Amino acid sequence: MNGFNIDLIFRIAGIGIFISVLTIVLKQAGKEEQAQMLTLGGVVVVLLMVIQLINELFSNIKTIFNLF
Repeated sequence: MNGFNIDLIFRIAGIGIFISVLTIVLKQAGKEEQAQMLTLGGVVVVLLMVIQLINELFSNIKTIFNLF
């Protein structure tokens, strides 16, 4: 893979750790709804990162096989 490096995995792991710590803090403070919204926001951010990678993968496949 041309543009893939280990930094993306560390970014996703860092986001997960950060979100989980903040979720625990919010739950301890009795803010369950905000903790759920924070978790949902973290999932959306990670999904956007993965979607960009999938887009890059399909672009590479089109280039390799001379599609379109």
